[in-house]
Amino acid sequence: MIAVVYSGSKTAAWKIANEGKLIAECSMPGLNPCFVEAKTVLQQLNKKITLINYAERIKKIYVFSAGANSPARRKELTETLASFFKFSKITVQDDIYGAAIAACYQKTGIVGILGSGSNCAYFNGLAPEENNFGLGYVLGDEGSSNYLGKIILKHYLQEKLPPELLKKFRKRYDLNRSQILERVYQKSMAQHFLSSFLDFYIENQEHVYIQRIIDEAFQRYMDTYLLPMIKQHPGQDVHFVGIVAGNFPDRLKLVAEKNGITINSITKEPIYNLLNYYSN
Repeated sequence: MIAVVYSGSKTAAWKIANEGKLIAECSMPGLNPCFVEAKTVLQQLNKKITLINYAERIKKIYVFSAGANSPARRKELTETLASFFKFSKITVQDDIYGAAIAACYQKTGIVGILGSGSNCAYFNGLAPEENNFGLGYVLGDEGSSNYLGKIILKHYLQEKLPPELLKKFRKRYDLNRSQILERVYQKSMAQHFLSSFLDFYIENQEHVYIQRIIDEAFQRYMDTYLLPMIKQHPGQDVHFVGIVAGNFPDRLKLVAEKNGITINSITKEPIYNLLNYYSN
């Protein structure tokens, strides 16, 4: 019996399989070791009946988590999980590693993440090669749900939203300036707050103003991540993974085409491909 985990900063998805068949699944808050303490992870694990029921029977756990981008962070998360799953062999890698496996399996390619955060890497068929792109939600994450959240909040506070969108936004969120600034600058897990506005984009994706924001965000991603990576590795297939890419595939392909880029695949939820890969 194995478990595969794919975790952004906001949510961790768990899939449990036996002899290649999915037998259980659940989700919990993200495992990002940069933001979440070990005791918090353990508290969340102990709330999940599914994981409690299978803890002693799972023999291998493959974890791909945002923030697990150094040996120290991976060791920290491995030890935390091992104290709960006492009979499991646990392997922890960062989310870009999981995205690369899900998109490419064992072929080479360029893999972009557009989820709660954003990143890009060249996969050499064995592992993603290191880069300097992963700067987090403050300095980076262009094109991600964090980034889109920042843009819609700025436009809302600066009264740039069209009247019909402004009315919808106020009705849905009922937020004032002081509340927004407090959530962003004073409370913890600001990136979760910023990512929560992705639903507003999804619900209003036919509006030309929303489309323009999304297109500009994707162009910023292309300029910052993808075009430099293609310059380093010309001729490679290009794949995308993540909830933002998966919810706006047509807009992403449109912006890519304007930059002379063909996208070979877009995977909204990579965990299913990862489960298939490690089950077989």
